Amino acid sequence: MEKQFDLIVIGGGSGGLANAQRAAEYGARAAVIEAGPLGGTCVNVGCVPKKIMWYSANHAHLLRHAETFGFDVTVNGHSWGELKSRRDAYIRRLNTIYEGNLEKRNVVLIRGKAEFVDAHTVTVGSDTLTAANIVIATGGYPMVPEIPGAEYGITSDGFFQLPERPQRVALVGSGYVSVELAGVFNGLGSATTVLVRMDSVLRHFDGLLQEELCKCMQQDGIRLETGVVPDSLRKTQDGLTLVAADGRTFGHFDAVVWAVGRTANTGQLNLPATGVRIDTNGFVHVDDYQRTNVRNIFALGDVTGRVALTPVAIAAGRRLADRLYGGMTDRHLDYRNIPTVIFSHPPIGTVGLTEAEALQHFGDDVKVYTSRFTSMLYALGEHKVRTSMKLITAGADERIVGCHLIGESADEILQGFAVAIRMGATKQDFDDTVAIHPTSAEELVTMR
Repeated sequence: MEKQFDLIVIGGGSGGLANAQRAAEYGARAAVIEAGPLGGTCVNVGCVPKKIMWYSANHAHLLRHAETFGFDVTVNGHSWGELKSRRDAYIRRLNTIYEGNLEKRNVVLIRGKAEFVDAHTVTVGSDTLTAANIVIATGGYPMVPEIPGAEYGITSDGFFQLPERPQRVALVGSGYVSVELAGVFNGLGSATTVLVRMDSVLRHFDGLLQEELCKCMQQDGIRLETGVVPDSLRKTQDGLTLVAADGRTFGHFDAVVWAVGRTANTGQLNLPATGVRIDTNGFVHVDDYQRTNVRNIFALGDVTGRVALTPVAIAAGRRLADRLYGGMTDRHLDYRNIPTVIFSHPPIGTVGLTEAEALQHFGDDVKVYTSRFTSMLYALGEHKVRTSMKLITAGADERIVGCHLIGESADEILQGFAVAIRMGATKQDFDDTVAIHPTSAEELVTMR
């Protein structure tokens, strides 16, 4: 095996693969070290299989509305096992494609777990490898609360291993993982409960999105319990029961999913041998150029604790390679105005500042526009799903600093508007754009 490289990337997730492949395109001799399946969290236990599950639940929603358009539809059940089998086969194909892409770009794939010896040297099993630059891209993993009985629950990783759909399920947590998996379980027929510590889901998102999603979840039959601080999880013959710190009990459940956050996957790297600084949760400190405090060691993606999104990791990885090997001396990722989507039911799209953040930053120069309506998809039936949108502007020119959507196709609508907002679009630019009718997206250019 070759032992000396220009670049070693520890971690074969989306960001690490993007970094190594871009570096190789510039002629760098690059290696990726990975013990598990290629693609990291996103491909194996995150974005990709999650979106497949979301599509399945979305089909269930559409089937329920089909009669409003004149269809006589009979649904004879749903096979979670069949869905899982097809999904897993698709993921295995992606793993193979990722490995083939490395081969095409002459990136060396080294199977195993890396451990630092010093800032330029790592070991993988009995092999010792050196490189001028090393990138840490080992991602993260879901946290499990330190309470009695926590082992009876599963995490999002365990969700993708479920052979069958549990009939009664609880999601513990208020973030995007919790609301997304709750929508899947509920859409496919499970009695679903979401337990949150505070008074809402998605606490770090704009208030409009929190309010509307809570309404939609409850309208769809999801039970939302607030102020729940888990104290223990008990297993009985009737199922699982979660006991809260205030004495309330919730159950009985066939499955409890911990969705209480993620932590960095750095524990086995022997980072003390390098002097790289990490925080109390193991996240690696980096600057805007993905640099750690050690000159030749970089980090990107979820392991840094900054905007844990696959496209962010990919963008950061490619820009780092551009700078190190492509001669683009100031190339780096701008972490402002990063669009993101929550695949809840209905989906959410958001970019820029929340209303609270804008008011804190710009004060009285903020002006907010909102629109609430029912998408034509639901116009003919009794069950209405509302779409809500908010534009936040700042300054005399009303530059758009925030855009928040929840409703049918919000996930697809946001991308183009995110480009406009990144380019500095104003409310007048939106007003001067001719609407596409009839669509939900046209509301963004007709708000008054």
